[in-house]
Amino acid sequence: MCAPHLYDVDYVINPWMEGNVHSASRERAMEQWRELYDQLSLVAEVVLIDPQPGSPDMVFTANAGLLYNGEVAISSFFHPERQGEEPHFRRWFEEQGYKVLDLARATPFEGEGDALFSGDRTRLWVGYGPRTLESSHTFLRDAWDVELVGLELVDPRFYHLDTCFAPLEGGYVMYYPAAFGAASLRKIEAFYPEDKRIIVAEQDAVRFACNAVNIGSTIILNRISNELLAHLNSLEFEVVQVDLSEFLRAGGAAKCLVMKLE
Repeated sequence: MCAPHLYDVDYVINPWMEGNVHSASRERAMEQWRELYDQLSLVAEVVLIDPQPGSPDMVFTANAGLLYNGEVAISSFFHPERQGEEPHFRRWFEEQGYKVLDLARATPFEGEGDALFSGDRTRLWVGYGPRTLESSHTFLRDAWDVELVGLELVDPRFYHLDTCFAPLEGGYVMYYPAAFGAASLRKIEAFYPEDKRIIVAEQDAVRFACNAVNIGSTIILNRISNELLAHLNSLEFEVVQVDLSEFLRAGGAAKCLVMKLE
């Protein structure tokens, strides 16, 4: 994670940022981030990277890269506004002893924002469309010899896969169907049996319900509807809701603020 000491909405690179430039309260953002940090610390070890001047979105560490077997495919950001984060993340991973893999600038790839393993890690789902190009899939397959399945994102509000798709423990998936192309929906339905699919309504999707951190039976996410809460509870998930409204202004919530390490 990265503390939001320098967080702000400085520019517009997704629909959520429109009308929110310099509207975020850094004080409230810090309070919300601290609550997320505290809740995560109850179920996992949390390590921090220092925020850097000129990188207000660095708080969204899910976009730092994707980790697999001690190697990190470092992000190659689509928008120039975020490309300045790359050397800071690269240096941090190298200092922690990870091997860093670089994608070409011409092959945008935005880490865990667009690449998520199934709960049993047998399949890597990778979104493509607004921010990650499909051409990056070849690099990941060649690097790691993993089963990789691409999912087309068609709604600009859900510009990263982790905003509309959340593989969960127990073979479940939580997702917003309208965010995907028809062929991609068929891929999801072919892999996950009907009783393992948790379909999220638009009212929860726009609260970034799918932007959730799942560790064991615990799911940590932004505020959601009572209906979705009851559904998750019925599946024996322990749901922890954290108000992350300040980060929604920039198009992020719980999962965007966290990158999972091995």
